[in-house]
Amino acid sequence: MAHRTPPGSSASHASCLDLWREKNDQLIQQAKVAQDSGLSPRRQQLAQDALEGLRGLLHSLQGLPAAVSVLPLELTVICNFITLRASLAQGFTEDLAQDIQQGLERVLETQEQLKARLEHGLRGLWDSVLHVSSLLPELLPALHHLAGLQAALWLSTDRLGDLTLLLQTLNVSQVIQSRASEDLLLLLKTWRPPAEESDAPLTLQDAQNLRGVLLTAFAYRQGLQELITGNLPRALSSLHEAASGLCPRPVLVQVYTALGTCLRKMGSPQRALLYLVAALKGESTWGPPLLEASRLYRQLENTAAEIECLELLVEALSVAHIPEAPQLLIEVELLLPRPDPASPLHCGTQSQAKYLLASRCLQTGSLLPNPVWQRMLQNITWTCWPCCWMAWSQRWFSPPPCPRGPCVPEVFLEAAAALIQAGRAQDALTVCEELLSRMSSLRPKRPRLWEDARRGTRELPHCSPWVSATYLLQGHARVQLGAQKEAISEFSRCLELLFQATPTDKEQGPASSCEQGCTSDVALQQLRAAALISRGLEWVASGQDTKALQDFLLSVQVCPGNQDASFHLLQTLRRLDRRDEATALWRRLEAQTELPQENAAWSLPLYLETCLGWIHPPDRETLLEEFRTSLLETCDL
Repeated sequence: MAHRTPPGSSASHASCLDLWREKNDQLIQQAKVAQDSGLSPRRQQLAQDALEGLRGLLHSLQGLPAAVSVLPLELTVICNFITLRASLAQGFTEDLAQDIQQGLERVLETQEQLKARLEHGLRGLWDSVLHVSSLLPELLPALHHLAGLQAALWLSTDRLGDLTLLLQTLNVSQVIQSRASEDLLLLLKTWRPPAEESDAPLTLQDAQNLRGVLLTAFAYRQGLQELITGNLPRALSSLHEAASGLCPRPVLVQVYTALGTCLRKMGSPQRALLYLVAALKGESTWGPPLLEASRLYRQLENTAAEIECLELLVEALSVAHIPEAPQLLIEVELLLPRPDPASPLHCGTQSQAKYLLASRCLQTGSLLPNPVWQRMLQNITWTCWPCCWMAWSQRWFSPPPCPRGPCVPEVFLEAAAALIQAGRAQDALTVCEELLSRMSSLRPKRPRLWEDARRGTRELPHCSPWVSATYLLQGHARVQLGAQKEAISEFSRCLELLFQATPTDKEQGPASSCEQGCTSDVALQQLRAAALISRGLEWVASGQDTKALQDFLLSVQVCPGNQDASFHLLQTLRRLDRRDEATALWRRLEAQTELPQENAAWSLPLYLETCLGWIHPPDRETLLEEFRTSLLETCDL
């Protein structure tokens, strides 16, 4: 269209350059119109047409030999094309790196240095281009713009070493920073892209704005990483830097939440609360700040506020989030890593939030006064957990999206314990029956479970403790229903299985975290003690102290660290008038009460902790005092 003038003439060159520049400006204006069109189909079409127009313009420019006079426009078109394509794709692709490489090669082509530098790859190309840029000052603004896109690509792919070297070279070329600095955040802060001329071609996003995005994204990434690794002062500094940068609202919510987490861990709960309140303002994602607020209130031992935050979290995760139309720019979100379940900002799914709320209600005894809990428990039991079972039974452990959560059998057991705690024994029995029916296909037919595991069968070697715990809970549900005989039968079935279970065989390979918790020696000891004490208490209730004595004696033997067993044994010995044995046991208990409880830091499954709470003697100090008084009276006689 511009070849009526002879190609070699200066008028032809100037005419083509003006037409190309006009075309670039027109396409950028079209992209900006698309940006203002919201999420409409017209927006996507306008943006896609602009992208194809930039692609065609770039082919026209690169179809001719490289010329210094055309390179500022050509590099600007490359930058606009990469920016629009990455924003539409919501990420960087490998072919965008090829576009950057081609632009650098075109610069070296004008200096006849290309062949000598190709073998050094992209890093070598950047060193060469920035070295010759001192001879071509008119290229500096466009080169720094292209370098910003290269930095964004390397940051998004975690090539931080290459990014550091690039920024060092950029800063040295501007005589700003010594090449010795390796602090990437400092290098980004000291980088000063040259200002564009007033008559420069239009850009979709200038280098200064891109630098601000890079600075904010890296500061947030670094702050979050330092928070996870425990370097709290440095995390606080980086997160403050991110909060003061170009933060869109969704990212600012994450930054404020991370600041709240950091300050909570540093022992500044009031300052942490201020950031969490700021994170909850406005229309955005409320999940992470609500979860962090629940942790903060838990640390402050404000149970009511903690439960309220968890209830709000469940509601927040039930609301479908409508995303806003992304900007047709390189934004901070494009440069952030994918959400990590190990991150303190990961709030999980609604089902996981419901489980967390249910377990905290159970741990804190917030069941009866909380009517919301009753409805939620029913919902969790019959809608959330059954859908998780199939995935669990195929994997044998917790699904990867929630590695810190319990495995499905333990969730069923906790549900049953919660129902018993809430006085809903019949519902608890229904949950237990459901669990037993689902476990039946995984349980081995013979008691020696480890033999089957060595043969490579798909039978879970950890099933027996879970099934035993199910019978234990069924027994307590029967107690609540007043069915004493059936309760003793359930406890006996529990014990029968428990005394067949053995510690996990090392040849079976590593177990999941919840399986390790369920089958550890401590957990098995406490589970056996709980079953023996529970059955012993039912013997006491039926007036059969001799049988109760056998169970309490055995519970002391299988779990010597369980003082509850010793207290129940002491009471039974007193009732049977076996004074010498009772006195000897009393003296041991007196000595133990003056010492810290052994293994107080044991981590037991929640359902087991709940069961142990049910069989805990109501007032052990009063019992010891009464026995001391009766012993003194006997001595006086």
